[in-house]
Amino acid sequence: MLSIMRGLLAALIFCTGAAAVFAQNFPTRPLRIIVPTAPGGGLDFVARLIGPKLTQSMGQTVVVDNRPGASGVIGLELTARATPDGYNLMVISATHVIYSAINKTSFDFFKDFAPISQLTAANYVLVVTPPLPLQSVRELIAYAKTNPGKLNYASSGVGSLQHLATEYLGSIEGVKFTHVPYKGVGAAIPDLVSGRIQMTMSSITSMNPHIRAKRLRPLAVTGTVRSPVLPGVPTMIEAGVKDFVVTQWIGVIAPAGTPQRVTQYLYQDFSKALKQPDVATRLARDGTDPIGSSPKTFAAFMRDESTKWLKVARQAGIPIRK
Repeated sequence: MLSIMRGLLAALIFCTGAAAVFAQNFPTRPLRIIVPTAPGGGLDFVARLIGPKLTQSMGQTVVVDNRPGASGVIGLELTARATPDGYNLMVISATHVIYSAINKTSFDFFKDFAPISQLTAANYVLVVTPPLPLQSVRELIAYAKTNPGKLNYASSGVGSLQHLATEYLGSIEGVKFTHVPYKGVGAAIPDLVSGRIQMTMSSITSMNPHIRAKRLRPLAVTGTVRSPVLPGVPTMIEAGVKDFVVTQWIGVIAPAGTPQRVTQYLYQDFSKALKQPDVATRLARDGTDPIGSSPKTFAAFMRDESTKWLKVARQAGIPIRK
């Protein structure tokens, strides 16, 4: 019995020591950042902006791997199954926490993933396609009431933040919009610009290039104050939609079981990348704030977001399929 106990103790010491050496040597090969949307959206933009900075600081290539579809579930399942060694990461947004809160999935968001850091926060902007002769939120609501069900909108998938935010707007104002889900907002932009899709609510980061080019018309932003990037665009509250505030955030996670020393190392490198002057300047250009929160702070924040948007989903009458 004593020899068995000694053997188990030796094995434990060996494994602990091996894990410590692994964490100290990390990284020794290229890393992958899974992006659960098509190229062109806010998640893809942030991953590709920060990726080269991580490559410089870590001395290893950081590869961006787009895996769009199913409101991010394809990417989430891939990440949950990945080896928890720090080499497989995923950028996420509020959408993915929300989807997991209101839908049955093969994973448990708070058990199957290890939080690393909240990277950014940004307001949404409500935009319409130029062929629509609408100049304000009040005109949009009036049009929707006169033409019930005729206004359609794009989102990055069923249960996404765009989906919930737009349905929430409809429930507040007593109007019905037609939902058209895409594999990421980037995939919807051609249809928005052409007029096949009439409106969306998405990050200023992804919409601003098209606003500047006058391919899309902004009606309101979703923060408590106006965006310095779009100073002439009112907030939803100013536009008469009481207490309507939506913040889109982006964070990074790893598979559950990733060593704590590795997640701490990754958090520090992501935080350092966000502080680079060119990164901060580029984010500010589209009204995005760098955050760089710790794993513990990010975990608590995601739980708060899950609770908040589950409540909104119920208020908006969105089915809960847990």
